[in-house]
Amino acid sequence: MSFPPPSPFAQKRFQAILFDLGSTLIYFRGELSTVFRRSLSALKDSLLATGISLDSEAFISQLQSRLEHYYAERESEFIEYTTAYLLRTTLAEHGYPDLPENIIRQGLAAMYAVTQEYWQTDPDATSTLSALRQQGYRLGLISNAADDADVQTLVDNAALRSYFDIIVTSAALGIRKPNPRIFFYALDSLGIPATQAAMVGDKLGADILGAKNAGVFAIWVRRYADTPANNDHLDTIQPDATIDTLNELPALLAKFSIQRG
Repeated sequence: MSFPPPSPFAQKRFQAILFDLGSTLIYFRGELSTVFRRSLSALKDSLLATGISLDSEAFISQLQSRLEHYYAERESEFIEYTTAYLLRTTLAEHGYPDLPENIIRQGLAAMYAVTQEYWQTDPDATSTLSALRQQGYRLGLISNAADDADVQTLVDNAALRSYFDIIVTSAALGIRKPNPRIFFYALDSLGIPATQAAMVGDKLGADILGAKNAGVFAIWVRRYADTPANNDHLDTIQPDATIDTLNELPALLAKFSIQRG
């Protein structure tokens, strides 16, 4: 996919627009606890198919507990321990400390194949990204996620890869939003200073706070943002701009363009 060059008659304040992925460009439609349990069962079945012996219920229960504990802890620590690391730790306690990497990856692929079925593309994502590329913006994606391969698959399933100049995951980098370092990494890769970038995301405590920590203009998109975590931050984390849906973004950004003859 190719895009025309930007118009010479507009000087934009922003040169790069960064996006969150989950609940911004794609959204989850399923009963989370049920899907999570099914995904762990698929992982267990994949491991058993390789010939190893596990107490299935004990293994699933322990891994589920470890993942749930980690999912809560990482929101305050801003450090990403991957699902592969947590899986290996659990397997070691069940007598398998050194399984080959291909077995681990196959198991995780089976696990995430279940959850990937429940992610859908936001109805305004493709048209919005296309419009921004046509207007000459550089686009980046920054996703908090415990498995890089899962993010890459979700991006491809949603047919979004061609719009982005860079895709950064916390799993690959080892740090999570709102740590400003993950924003600086993306911006350095794009060659764009923070003052010429905007971040679009749904999570006040990760996307908006992280952007502001990095000196990036923070745009909160609220279509999927009615969550307990966001409600806890309503009085303490203030975005620079707010939109209800992605299709409002091009017009918002246009307000920051200075027309010249």
